[in-house]
This record gives sequence, C-alpha cells and structure tokens, in this order.
Amino acid sequence: MLIHWKKRPPYQIQAPLTSLIDIVFLLLIFFLLTTNFITDQGIDVNLPQAQASSPQTQKEITVHIDQAGRVYLNETPVDFNDLFDQLQAKIGNDPGKRVVIKADRSIALDRAVQVMDIAKAAGAGRLFLATEGKDQ
Repeated sequence: MLIHWKKRPPYQIQAPLTSLIDIVFLLLIFFLLTTNFITDQGIDVNLPQAQASSPQTQKEITVHIDQAGRVYLNETPVDFNDLFDQLQAKIGNDPGKRVVIKADRSIALDRAVQVMDIAKAAGAGRLFLATEGKDQ
C-alpha cells in the first residue's frame, strides 16, 4: 500500500504593517514636538545679516559685544582692559584656536575692530565675525 502525502504549502508569516506604520508616525510626531530647536542662548545681541553665512561646528572662544559696548568672554563679563590677558590665557599655545566675535549691529565699528585687534595680539590665529543668515 502506497501512501502519498499531500504537499502543503509552507506557512507564510505576515506581520501587520499598518499598526507598525502608525507607531512609527506617532514616534516621529512625538520627537518633532519635544525637540528643542533653540541653538544659541546667552547674551542678547542683534547680529548683522550676511548673504553667505554658514554655521561653525568647532569649539571656539566667543567674545560678545552688547549694545552698550560691554564685552563678554564666553558669556562672562570682562573689563575691556583685562580682555587681552584673559584671551591669552584661553588661547594658550594653540594658535589655530577660533575666536568668534559676536558684536551687536548697533555698536560702532571701532569697538569691534578694537576687540579684533586685542584678540589677534593675544595669539588668535583665526578670527571670525558672527553674522545672521538672511533667512533667520
């Protein structure tokens, strides 16, 4: 007696994708709503606008000059006469250290140039004047 077994098709496993897609979209919405998009906090300075500005990603020394002409080194108030010594201490032996000057657009250009001269004399190899992009 010969027995012939019927070949059954293999089981096909199917995962319900609609619920998985719903979960992915809910997670996407959650992270979009809870993400903090503020990139720069600190001293309120209205930067001048520029057409060809690009964000800087490396660590740098930041010098702020506010509307009244007061100078801040990395958000710490600094006396203008002590700026050279403090910049020289921060730069140390790294001549390629970036020094970014964020000057308010309403101050006289003379004050920003004085700060740039002090930074260059303190050993800053790379000076940057921060601007705001036109679309911001």
